[in-house]
Amino acid sequence: MRLLALSGSLRARSSNGAVLRSALTFWDGPAATADIGALPHFNPDLDGEGATPPAPVAALRSTAATADALLVVSPEYAHGVPGVLKNALDWLVSSGECVSKPVAVITASPFPTGGDHANAQLREVLRMMSGEVVTTACREIPAIGPKVDPTTERVMDEATLTDLGTAMAQLAAAAAAAPLTTP
Repeated sequence: MRLLALSGSLRARSSNGAVLRSALTFWDGPAATADIGALPHFNPDLDGEGATPPAPVAALRSTAATADALLVVSPEYAHGVPGVLKNALDWLVSSGECVSKPVAVITASPFPTGGDHANAQLREVLRMMSGEVVTTACREIPAIGPKVDPTTERVMDEATLTDLGTAMAQLAAAAAAAPLTTP
């Protein structure tokens, strides 16, 4: 089963990047992480009927189309979804690559809420895009700072790792039960 991961943070040493890398160790199959920082600002005029989408958009759509599941890992900015991640999702709204795909949303925050506002917003956006949000695979990770090893840039907290393993197993089970994606 193929997985497409999207990170809502572009920071090189992001704690959410550490969560994403740690979560991917539990995925048994090929996984790709989208380069959403390369996407142009969403503009429907660049994507109208007969238009060729910009190369980074075409690459994102192609990878999403062949994925069997999606993993979205994101911080929360100002109680919301980071603009770069929302931009990536906007490019996928009308093209249909997320339809019926199992999706897990994981947010991590230095605060006790674990990014709950962004998590709820992402779930809503992905449901509107007809993605199959796997509620049992979604997580809000509070107080992420001390749970990440700055040297390895991976989660080191055993309870969080166990929970990530459970979340990824739930996503894999949903992907296995979903209709096969045509490459």
